[in-house]
Amino acid sequence: MEQILERLFLRLRMMVGRGRVAYVDDSGPVQIMQVRASGLELADRRVRPQEFGLTSNPPFDSDAVLLSVAGDRSATMVTGVNHQGSRPRGLKPGETKLYSLDGKYIYLTAGDGLVVDAQGQDVVVNNARDVTWNLSGKLTIAAPGGIDLKAPEVRATGDMLDNYETNERTMKDMREIHNEHDHDVEGVQPGSATIRSKKPEQQQ
Repeated sequence: MEQILERLFLRLRMMVGRGRVAYVDDSGPVQIMQVRASGLELADRRVRPQEFGLTSNPPFDSDAVLLSVAGDRSATMVTGVNHQGSRPRGLKPGETKLYSLDGKYIYLTAGDGLVVDAQGQDVVVNNARDVTWNLSGKLTIAAPGGIDLKAPEVRATGDMLDNYETNERTMKDMREIHNEHDHDVEGVQPGSATIRSKKPEQQQ
């Protein structure tokens, strides 16, 4: 009886362990890891199940939590990983941050909105049929390198205003001024009379 209890206690002790990620194979339908559990124990080809819709490849030497079925260390799976060097710190209750090793992140704050930091790298959206942004305020784009629109047509329901920091007239205002303008025509009749030109026949 005592031996049975000892074996049972040993199995319980071996159900949960920890180690360091030594290698990751992310090529198959399930991620496979090699985890160094101690100086003598190397857990090889251990399955790491991940949440549906979210996948990651943890860096070398990340912390790993091991769970052994019935305390059998030959049937161990990886249930959690953490990389101490890149893990964001100081999050408030209710906040979430999706991050990478090189510092890119998508930050869902508790009350200051959504923050995306690409760390100076490109952001690409592929294969979108339509993109719709429904805003309650205004959209501001700061692009020192300019904006290229590769589109057959650009439409707006409101007026267009260029050089808005120094110009108060919209494109609609400028069209109306052009369509209504006239000017003096000098030196076209005997006696150097001056007449008024007609308004443009082709309205803009």
